[in-house]
Amino acid sequence: MKIAIAGASGLIGRALAAALRERGDHVLRLVRRASAGADEIAWDPAAGQIDGGRLAGCDAIVNLAGENIAGGRWTARRRDMIFKSRVDATSTLVRAIGAMARRPAVLVNASAVGFYGDRGDERLTEASAIGHGFLPEVTLAWETHAEGAKRIGVRTVLARFGVVLAEEGGALAKMLPPFRLGLGGPLGNGRQWMSWIALEDAVAGLRQAIDRPEWSGPMNVVAPGAVTNADFTRALGAAVRRPAVLPVPAFALRLLFGQGLADEALLGSTRAEPRALAAAGFRFKHPELAGALAAILAPRK
Repeated sequence: MKIAIAGASGLIGRALAAALRERGDHVLRLVRRASAGADEIAWDPAAGQIDGGRLAGCDAIVNLAGENIAGGRWTARRRDMIFKSRVDATSTLVRAIGAMARRPAVLVNASAVGFYGDRGDERLTEASAIGHGFLPEVTLAWETHAEGAKRIGVRTVLARFGVVLAEEGGALAKMLPPFRLGLGGPLGNGRQWMSWIALEDAVAGLRQAIDRPEWSGPMNVVAPGAVTNADFTRALGAAVRRPAVLPVPAFALRLLFGQGLADEALLGSTRAEPRALAAAGFRFKHPELAGALAAILAPRK
């Protein structure tokens, strides 16, 4: 297959591109500079510009582009960057798809379980209502623009990612140094739910979203074993063989990261379930946290 990936330089994009190439697919990377080879397509999503002719013949487009939500305090400027980076990238791709003589079979567009907001112990499926806050606002706009592809007849999958675990990047990579020093601990009271997935399973889910014509609509890309932050802390401490008993008070998180980022992304509780993946018969390689961490942190041969 010929597959274009926006956000191919990110944690998930790199792993997906490698997995697709390994199985023999031709992968095109969208880059925000002049293309430097036959496998790159230049685009400027902020300006709504893309070399659409280079997308000709693509069987699938995967959009993983978006500013890191945990990259800094949610100032007004940062909120605007987070919002616009997702909307601009998605709308640019959907317009390009609409202009194609032969459209791709599928658009797989990233989203997040942030769609559901802070929901305490509530079990959340793809049928659950949207929550309240900045992250639900962002994900709603993100998904609404992606569904423009559905309205012109292109199968559209909305991949609502949880916390993607990998040693080489993302949230886990930031947590590992303090935990390996024995300085880890729960955030706030630790009772907030974390919806997570191993990178390997996230990539497998995306591959199947590309391949399987019956998959469409929102899909929680999370493992079936959601855990509280306190349980995650204990499991990570055990995985690195260090105590993890130093809690970080909520007020300290708010001082360090600002109230918006702290309350929604770090202290917010989202207990998402992979109902759509389960119904489609998806098999997780790492369904439980302890086993997933052991595999992720195993010494490389």
